Amino acid sequence: MIRKEQLYEQILEQIDLTKETDDEELQELIRTVLDEAADEEYISLSDKIRIGRELFNSFRKLDVLQELLEDDSITEIMVNGIDHIFYEKEGRIFRSKKCFLSQERLLDVIQQIVGESNRYVNEASPIVDARLKDGSRVNVVLNPVAVNGPILTIRKFPSEAITMEELIRIGSVTDEAANFLKKLVAAKYNIFVSGGTGAGKTTFLNALSNYIPKGERLITIEDNAELQIQGVQNLVRLEARGPNAEGEGAVTIRDLIKSALRMRPDRIVVGEVRGEETVDMISSAMLNGHSGSMSTGHANNPTDMLHRLETMMLMGIDLPLQAIQRQVASALDIIIHLGRLRDKTRKVLQIVEVEGYEDGRIQTKVLYEFKEEGMKNGKIQGCLMKKNEITNKEKLLAAGYHTI
Repeated sequence: MIRKEQLYEQILEQIDLTKETDDEELQELIRTVLDEAADEEYISLSDKIRIGRELFNSFRKLDVLQELLEDDSITEIMVNGIDHIFYEKEGRIFRSKKCFLSQERLLDVIQQIVGESNRYVNEASPIVDARLKDGSRVNVVLNPVAVNGPILTIRKFPSEAITMEELIRIGSVTDEAANFLKKLVAAKYNIFVSGGTGAGKTTFLNALSNYIPKGERLITIEDNAELQIQGVQNLVRLEARGPNAEGEGAVTIRDLIKSALRMRPDRIVVGEVRGEETVDMISSAMLNGHSGSMSTGHANNPTDMLHRLETMMLMGIDLPLQAIQRQVASALDIIIHLGRLRDKTRKVLQIVEVEGYEDGRIQTKVLYEFKEEGMKNGKIQGCLMKKNEITNKEKLLAAGYHTI
């Protein structure tokens, strides 16, 4: 039986490493090697096409991962070593029949991905976050940290940003709630999107950002550039950078927020806050004349998100908890909480107003809440119901919205 490993080695031996081989030359070489193999052992036309494509991907693209990346229905790819490849499709996890030829080939693919993001990873620095050209998020963990490694995880993003209209169509949010949020964004309410892993925070922030008036100067700040904001001409995209091999040259989210404040932004959008950079997002951006700023964070519910913000601010500033709480209450206007339900659908579960600070805690009010109404054809039925009117209407009125 013809082994792909043998064909790969034969092609590798015939490639002239002293010069660059273009795609046409590589494809011709693959055809030649396959024809020679077919003279010794029958290979069907369909197998020839399949093996030829796999060999080309091995040399030019991301090897056995390429077909998974090109499948738009796949949302996540998980590589646990060379022969344990899994992927998520329609909310379910499947194991791929594909495997890498060797650990060296998997490491080559990892270095290719990481290098294109101007990052590096090795045994001395075995963990890195990167991204693909299409914006897909990549995490790598190598030996000795990953015992059964190398570990590669790719969170895919659609080639075109999902709009709020699409989220309405698939039932993630109602038309009424979306129109309400559109007014809040236009009126420059400071908004935080919370949710667990895989809840769709970045996707929702993307859709929400498209409500920003196109004439404004917008600065986005991310660990890995994933936001796909459309139509804003005066757009500045900033991306954090880790330290180099000598441990120098790091540019953090906090550094970028401080720099962005000097760029005359109308709004600042931070992809996600995880630590002490929350101080600059809350105290400097949201409280100092940059209303309309937005960000995301991991939390199980809006109250948990507020507690996490307090904790993260305490990491970066020496102030009493009450002073921190007052700052958060003054800066934040709205928390949108997303969730991934047991039927694998992603929905807006709550829209919460931050009313202020009173009686030793941050006061909130639920404006919209998802109410479950049973199951039908394996899908959760329910609706995002309006619970209360917004209290703080000053920004809405100033923006000309006299009816809400």
